[in-house]
Amino acid sequence: MRTIFLAMMAAVLLVTSGCGYNKMQAQEEAVFAAWGNVQAAYQRRADLIPNLVEVVKGYAKHESDTLQAVTEARAKVGSIQASKDLVSDPQALARFQQAQGALSGALSRLMVVVERYPDLKANQNFMDLQNQLEGTENRINVARTRYNQAVQEFNTSIRIFPNSLTNSLLLHLSRKEPYKADEAAQTAPKVKF
Repeated sequence: MRTIFLAMMAAVLLVTSGCGYNKMQAQEEAVFAAWGNVQAAYQRRADLIPNLVEVVKGYAKHESDTLQAVTEARAKVGSIQASKDLVSDPQALARFQQAQGALSGALSRLMVVVERYPDLKANQNFMDLQNQLEGTENRINVARTRYNQAVQEFNTSIRIFPNSLTNSLLLHLSRKEPYKADEAAQTAPKVKF
């Protein structure tokens, strides 16, 4: 009886060693970790914005509409809970992306305001904040790219054989949503002099 049990266990181990069970779970965790990096990059940006707004306020008191738009967009971004469950919900991810796009647009308008104030551009505090914000935008782009790569690997893994069989019978993992480009990115910005 014991020999039969050991033989069955060996057969189960042999069969499951190539089923992708552990690999799919590791890839799902990689998706969640990559999403965490996206969240961290966005949080860094959200933390820098109040400082940038305060510096600009000192120079551009009459540009309050633009500053108000940045502040409101940041508040809207902060109101959306970006949990790891967000990657499985296309509508929630779209709302998150829309809020981030609105914040990016408000920041772009803020940079136009900066062009009107040469003294502000010469201010070292502003230059430091602007450099940090530019670096943060680059980090956000890198984090989104890495997240999409992790999602692509995971989604492919749960669809290929024998992993698809293991997933349908044991794991029931769902496809994750990639980060999509903002709809405003479809049209190139117009530069007028």
